[in-house]
Amino acid sequence: MTDAQARRQLQRLMTWLEQFKVCFGRRAQLLALRRYVQGLLSDSARKSMEAMLARVTDPGSYQAFQYFISDAKWDADRVWRRLREVLPVREGMVIIDGTSFPKQGEASVGVARQYCGALGKIANCQVAVTAALWHRARAYLVGAQLYLPEAWLTPAARDRAKVPSTTTFQEKWRQAVALLHDIRRDGVRITGVLADAEFGDTTAFRAVLHAGEIPYAVGISSHLTVFRGRPPVTVPPSPAVGRPRTRGRVPTHIRPEAVAAIAGRQRRWTTVSWRNTPGAPAWTVRAMALRVTPAHDWQRTLAPEIWLLCERDTGRTPRTKYFFVHLPATASLKQLVTFAHQRWAIEQQYQELKTELGFDHFEGRSLPGWQHHAVLTALTYNFLQIERARRHPTLTFPQLRAIVQEIFTAYLFAQQPRYLRRIEALKGVQLRI
Repeated sequence: MTDAQARRQLQRLMTWLEQFKVCFGRRAQLLALRRYVQGLLSDSARKSMEAMLARVTDPGSYQAFQYFISDAKWDADRVWRRLREVLPVREGMVIIDGTSFPKQGEASVGVARQYCGALGKIANCQVAVTAALWHRARAYLVGAQLYLPEAWLTPAARDRAKVPSTTTFQEKWRQAVALLHDIRRDGVRITGVLADAEFGDTTAFRAVLHAGEIPYAVGISSHLTVFRGRPPVTVPPSPAVGRPRTRGRVPTHIRPEAVAAIAGRQRRWTTVSWRNTPGAPAWTVRAMALRVTPAHDWQRTLAPEIWLLCERDTGRTPRTKYFFVHLPATASLKQLVTFAHQRWAIEQQYQELKTELGFDHFEGRSLPGWQHHAVLTALTYNFLQIERARRHPTLTFPQLRAIVQEIFTAYLFAQQPRYLRRIEALKGVQLRI
């Protein structure tokens, strides 16, 4: 990178941050915003506030830095809205996920003994429901809500973690629905929704997607029951006295089956290969799909007909995975498989967010502090993704962050002449070991 290119990239970052000036009240907050983003982009292995502050060009006091994240009265939701408004990508699939952050102690807001995806077991952790916009082989973080178990909504816990009295308990699927509503409200067109079984097993979540006419592919558990195709519906005879019956019912002799039982009887499985992005390695599974009607609460309300997609990997002990896919009845098996597997992006994204930008490194104990850290991490991550799309599609996230880090290192030396003098003084030292 030339000096001119480095200058332009730094200017683009400042221009990106200027779009969020309306979300912050005072100049001190704008300076703290720049410091925090610079800290997230730094070479600090641990993105705690103290470690990041040591890497910025004009650090200021630690107390002011900490106050900006933990106590300052700026609205994280307003920054999220602005982030979605200025994002140049205006459509794509939304990947919903529950990501976990293992914790040693019990003081961090929202921490509890619960399923931890990062460890694959029940453990002490925080869990956040997140939404990523997937567009042209690139993911952008567009929403995140911390899941608060009911134990964190008692008066004592609220006071300790600064949880507002207006915050009520919400299941994760409700948080996901709220995120989808926010994304659409801010002008982003959702072309599909992808989620794992934690959300796919919830009938109400799928019903919201149907009501919004949103295509989806969601993982489901093997015990969920379905009808093959669309079962017949009849209206029982009306009683001699009272209101006539109008609600149709599935005849009692037609019973739903577990999806695992249906897959176990299938003999015709097809090998399907696909690529998540052009030039990426090909993936292969054995798959079958058929039209089904989910049977939850079927005696009262019959759900829409959708695809049941079953997959088996090609290993020596193949595992079977199950998906509900809401695509047209004319969709091919390869289209179903390819659509469902766009969710792979979330794994890559969280690895980059955690290792490169410290999404899970926040050590504060308040809910506003976590919310502030999450949205600023997303703001920084999305800037880097935009830069990747602008510069070169094959540039990896770590490579780009290293470039920006190098620019900030040079800027640090430009702002701190004593560092240059120290380097000059060290040139003459001979290292003998």
